[in-house]
Amino acid sequence: QPELGKPMRNCYSLPGLDFTYGMYMHKRDGGVAEAIGHWDSVKAKPHRRVMPRDFVTMGRRAVDEGCTKAREFALYYNYMDIRCKDKDVLRYGGKIPPDMTFGRPSRPPTPIFDILQHRYKELWMERQRARTVVQHSPVKKKVGILPAGEVRENRASFLRAHPLPVKEESFWHPQRFEKVRAPQTHPVTKVSFSEPLQA
Repeated sequence: QPELGKPMRNCYSLPGLDFTYGMYMHKRDGGVAEAIGHWDSVKAKPHRRVMPRDFVTMGRRAVDEGCTKAREFALYYNYMDIRCKDKDVLRYGGKIPPDMTFGRPSRPPTPIFDILQHRYKELWMERQRARTVVQHSPVKKKVGILPAGEVRENRASFLRAHPLPVKEESFWHPQRFEKVRAPQTHPVTKVSFSEPLQA
């Protein structure tokens, strides 16, 4: 019940000064000294990473052994369990190889003497000249073997490169207007009545 003559409180009263917040451990609770002197150290267990199966290597070796059917491949996979190699050597306490180099190797220095004498330009010009000579040199065509990128020539490609001459088109006209030769007739002997007949 609320106190007489006072409004009703909407909160709880705090405990006394002898109250301890949190959980009290009866076994050992020596405060900060106990916490600093006795750490609950847990030794790290070696974590073994399970790598996936290397089907590329297993398939290659199965073919070398003479496997051809799916059942033979499945039996070989069950018998020879080859796993992928863990390339991450620094994970889970892995040892560093003695010849391992961290980072990227630096580029070899460019000699300033070659730059001043335009040595790189001369080398580039020599390569361009050599490539031009190779491009302009005649290439002997091998019989029956086509170079890469070429297609065997057929009649369609030949006619495309060498089209036939265009035939002059004559206009059509009815047959009755064509020029027809006159029929050959027998020679006619002219008879003159004023001259006597010769036997």
